[in-house]
Amino acid sequence: MNPLAVELNQTIEREAPAIMRMLSDLGRELYFPKGILTQTAEANQKAHRFNATIGEAREAGKSMGLDAILCHFSDLKADDVLPYASSAGRADMRKAWQAEIRAKNPSLGDTPISLPVVTSGITHGLSTIADMFVDEGDVVLFPDKLWGNYLLVFSVKRGAKAGRYPLLDIGKGLDVEGLRKAIADNAAKGKLIVLFNFPNNPTGYSITEAEADAIRDILVATAEGGCDVVALCDDAYFGLFFDEEVMKESLFTKLADAHERILAVKLDGASKEDFAWGLRLAFMTYGIKGGQGAYEALEKKTGGCIRGTISNSPNVSQELLMRALKDPDYAAQKAEKFEVLKRRATIARNTLADPKFAEAWTLYPFNSGYFMCVKMHGLDAEAYRQKLLNDYGVGVISTSDTDIRVAHSSVDEADIPALYDVMLECALEMRKG
Repeated sequence: MNPLAVELNQTIEREAPAIMRMLSDLGRELYFPKGILTQTAEANQKAHRFNATIGEAREAGKSMGLDAILCHFSDLKADDVLPYASSAGRADMRKAWQAEIRAKNPSLGDTPISLPVVTSGITHGLSTIADMFVDEGDVVLFPDKLWGNYLLVFSVKRGAKAGRYPLLDIGKGLDVEGLRKAIADNAAKGKLIVLFNFPNNPTGYSITEAEADAIRDILVATAEGGCDVVALCDDAYFGLFFDEEVMKESLFTKLADAHERILAVKLDGASKEDFAWGLRLAFMTYGIKGGQGAYEALEKKTGGCIRGTISNSPNVSQELLMRALKDPDYAAQKAEKFEVLKRRATIARNTLADPKFAEAWTLYPFNSGYFMCVKMHGLDAEAYRQKLLNDYGVGVISTSDTDIRVAHSSVDEADIPALYDVMLECALEMRKG
């Protein structure tokens, strides 16, 4: 094992031994190399005459760039967008996003959390977590209503055993007892990874404060029983909470200081929060009770994992988000877009309240995010999707044999009633056969 990995492992073992047990074999091997990047960082501080370290082309003290590219950045200079960022992300970006997390989640208070590590989208963050914490055969518990890419990231690529917990108890909300049983059934191995996604994709469901407390209590009891828990909070749609009863903060706030055996990982980013999907800019943040002394070592391992895959996330995306955060109109612009999406969700809910739709499907509860989901009555969801697309020109997503996901986020509010009427027409036609 590389001595740098040994040094990081010793720090983690001393400061937060549970994290050491949670790390995968690969995670234990990871380190941040003291090679080109470290030497370049030193040179950036001290090489006042000539800096011949990093593999970038420069002229007249600035980044060398093509006008064919730079002409499209009317308000940005070459040095703002063309140089490499560090593997863990720009220092200013990481500090700024940590401040954003605290501002959006005031109940965190002064709970110690790591500096966020920048990833190229949340999928990249999930893949990094899988590399660091999942060995073949480890159990990862997913909600039964899930984004299918989780299985590719954790099961196909890392060989995890994919378990399920029931997400919803129709008419009641989160299936707390179903979650409790699924965790109890899988805790015997002594290590468990549990993924939470609120607002949920595909259902658009977010938890209440009481449900968040129940999740915390279940995980704490599991940890007290001797099981190490990695709790992944996929907050891709964070902030798009439309109903009053929905908790307006991340589940991460309940877990970041819950127990010495619970490592909470927050995954969030600009894709949905800042309506900037193609910038591929996201963040990973750690929290564990009493383990703040291990954060820097864990961040270095994370940076090493990123260094060994994509090297670093795009500088231009980080620059654009930094500028957005400093824009005096930033909050007002986000609030305006929030209201647009909230109106669409309200119209969808009001439309679907009509009893006529009950013949075709059952609506899963939704209160947030981009989506809603229905359970088809007596119809194969994929066959229905294809007929709806081919015969009616309407595109939706089949997420299981029974379930259809609809993204009201991508449909203008004036068109939402007509969308569901067409969906109903297609379903009734198929049922008549």
